[in-house]
Amino acid sequence: MRHLIDPLDFTQQEISTLLDLADRIHDDPAAYQEVARHKKLATLFYEPSTRTRLSFEAAMLNLGGHVLGFPSENVSSASKGESVADTIRVVSCYADIVAMRHPKEGAPLRASRYSRIPVINAGGHQHPTQTLTDLMTIRRRMGRLDDLTIGLCGDLKFGRTVHSLIKTMARCKNIRFVLISPEELRVPDYIVKDVLEANGIPYQETRSLEESMSELDILYMTRVQKERFFNEEDYIRLKNSYILTKEKMSLAKPDMAVLHPLPRVNEIALDVDDDPRAAYFEQVQNGVYVRMALIMTLLGLRDPKAPKEEN
Repeated sequence: MRHLIDPLDFTQQEISTLLDLADRIHDDPAAYQEVARHKKLATLFYEPSTRTRLSFEAAMLNLGGHVLGFPSENVSSASKGESVADTIRVVSCYADIVAMRHPKEGAPLRASRYSRIPVINAGGHQHPTQTLTDLMTIRRRMGRLDDLTIGLCGDLKFGRTVHSLIKTMARCKNIRFVLISPEELRVPDYIVKDVLEANGIPYQETRSLEESMSELDILYMTRVQKERFFNEEDYIRLKNSYILTKEKMSLAKPDMAVLHPLPRVNEIALDVDDDPRAAYFEQVQNGVYVRMALIMTLLGLRDPKAPKEEN
């Protein structure tokens, strides 16, 4: 039985196989509408989520399965003091697979050790399914995951999607990162030392988005996350550090893709939405296909569109 807790739980080959499946689902979603018939997904969300929870639910429903679960800690037995280990033991009796988001680091991993069904980390201190969504979007836009210059802009300190993407893309060939942030929100030292420098991956830290635009193949924008700040004054001072505008887009390559894990606040101006290089709503749709592929993979479900040698 497999779980997905960390972005690196899957090998590069396994990720490629999963993305191939997600592409087939993208091209013919109707072929997959009964694949998970009679299967049940439990969504255990101990902190609020809109996109990720609904994406998982849509994925399972699109496969012909069913969904049960809770949207916040307040409406679960955790409010009564029940442990994660006990919750997962109970839920294992009701469902076939679990998607869990928990604010405490290590909670999904702990759950996987007590679970009798596959556990997917739906975004805590790591966000592996967002990373898979990002990879699918990059690959569909650029035709590859190697030989890319990737700009990461905004909150690089608290952004779990940024950390997961760096760790995963670090395994690809000829990748270069441009890290664009204010000093207070720069990438944590452990990511720089243990991932980038340890693997000999070239990177540049800068404060200027404009000066970096022309060299980027991918621009990954992030919001400054108010909920991660202890001091509201710091948030107010930093929240408008980087805003992507139509004027700044004119400095970029004609085939550059703009990604964003959403929600957006004001870091991408609304007039950028009409630019064909804006890929963030496409990214949302890809998230459904990736999660459909992941559910199928972890449950070992037959792929009706797979090449004959895979079936």
